[in-house]
Amino acid sequence: MEAPSDRSFWDEFQEVIPADAVNVLGSVRATSELDPCPSWLVKTSRETLGTVLTRVVNVSLRQGRLSPSLEAVVRPLLKKPSLDVDILASYRPISNLPFLEKVIERAVALQLQAHLDSIGFLDPFQSGFRPSYGTETTLVALMDDLHREMDAGCSTFLILLDLLAAFDTVDHGLLLRRLQDMGGSGRDCLGWFRSFLSGRSQRVVLGAETSSPQALTCGVPQGSILSLLLFNAYMQPLGEIVRVFRVRCHQCADDTQLYLSFSTDPGPAVSLLSQCLEAMADWIWQSRLKLNPDKMEVMVVGRVREVLAPLVEGVRPPVAQQVRSLRVVLDSGLCLDRQVELVAKAAFRQLYLVRRLRPYISRPDLATLIHAFITSRLDYCNALYVGLPLFLVRRLQLVQNAAARLLTGTGQWEHITPVLCTLHWLPIAYRARFKVLVLIYKALYGLGPSYCGDHLALRASERSLRSTAGAFLEVPRVKCAATLERAFSVAGPRLWNSFPEEARLAPGLLAFRLIWLFVQAFGGEDGRVG
Repeated sequence: MEAPSDRSFWDEFQEVIPADAVNVLGSVRATSELDPCPSWLVKTSRETLGTVLTRVVNVSLRQGRLSPSLEAVVRPLLKKPSLDVDILASYRPISNLPFLEKVIERAVALQLQAHLDSIGFLDPFQSGFRPSYGTETTLVALMDDLHREMDAGCSTFLILLDLLAAFDTVDHGLLLRRLQDMGGSGRDCLGWFRSFLSGRSQRVVLGAETSSPQALTCGVPQGSILSLLLFNAYMQPLGEIVRVFRVRCHQCADDTQLYLSFSTDPGPAVSLLSQCLEAMADWIWQSRLKLNPDKMEVMVVGRVREVLAPLVEGVRPPVAQQVRSLRVVLDSGLCLDRQVELVAKAAFRQLYLVRRLRPYISRPDLATLIHAFITSRLDYCNALYVGLPLFLVRRLQLVQNAAARLLTGTGQWEHITPVLCTLHWLPIAYRARFKVLVLIYKALYGLGPSYCGDHLALRASERSLRSTAGAFLEVPRVKCAATLERAFSVAGPRLWNSFPEEARLAPGLLAFRLIWLFVQAFGGEDGRVG
């Protein structure tokens, strides 16, 4: 299907040493009902068991096979509580794998990830299941491109595609061929992956009922860290197909965002996108995958009244005013007012439920619940909130204020800023700025996706310097105030350049940046907060 590529050769696995096995043991968490004892009990003796498990892992790697007795238990979980329990598509089949298999898989996954990174095999715009990549980096880059196109007076087609049961329909033969093309064709390596994929079986547990074991002829188990890497390798050719048509795209696992801009006449863009989508559909069909028509969405960003959508598998979907991309609601004007409304509503609903538990739990447990159910919602993709109008930021700030009052028992009419300072909670606007600065820091130090770094440029006077650390960034000239305040490639450099030099040069986990932001937010003296 795809011509073999000229990749560096991966002949054999490296042997695992006891120290590595101990680290792997510490990172494996969940326990399957197939295990004779819980994983926490094994972890308490990991120093003792490290040597034994090292031998088990190395025997598997040397022989190039995985024990056929390692069987998965599949527990179907509802994707959303509101979905119909009688419809099979409402469930996500999560595989509970035996503990020993997880240990071996993680040891292999570490070596596979290192090999994929060293040869640059994965698509640079694939953000699923990769360290330092994620939905936020995807959306930040996407939104920056959309803002810059609007600033240039262009409109943009945004098409969101999703695959139906993608993990469950991966063709084993095609996956092994792609592993061989990338340089994983050594006898032991390829044999091990063939053993991992073949001869698998699973039992489905639903309530108190358990099915008989069934053989698996396709798919990779959901719930396996190795499956995530293998799925990325399986999807690798798709991005190359899209870019042949000069269409930009971002992928996050099986979610794909396509976008193409046009100035006045949308006709050529519609035609080009239709050709691109046809080529994608052919590749998807040949790869034994299927588009999910229920999650296919099309939107035009910019000032366009009426326009026809491109053809997708012979169907012209309706053009929406809002779409949901990676759990963030985007609108045709990039205002994010609906997104803020939904986040505030969901956070207040969770806060109401947590409030009912307050009399029965300790303050540390209450803080844990607040961070898990409220703060996580406020922080999700909050780099997109930089430069939002104050009335939208205030809606989210009210949620944080209410959470702080609940945790500390502060009265409704008491001033909340000292409370936030005591808790070391940055206000919403500063949390968003801090997230943007973290993304810039990672981009400059080579710790994040390359596509984020592509949105930044050093000032012309500093491009000859050997190190980019602490350098000033170029602030592009733009026409619209919204682009100036919100586009990552514009607002980000403005924030970065406003930092003092010692902050831009600070090493480590950005602790000094956080302290500096506290000073800005709470007006601390001499660098001290609270």
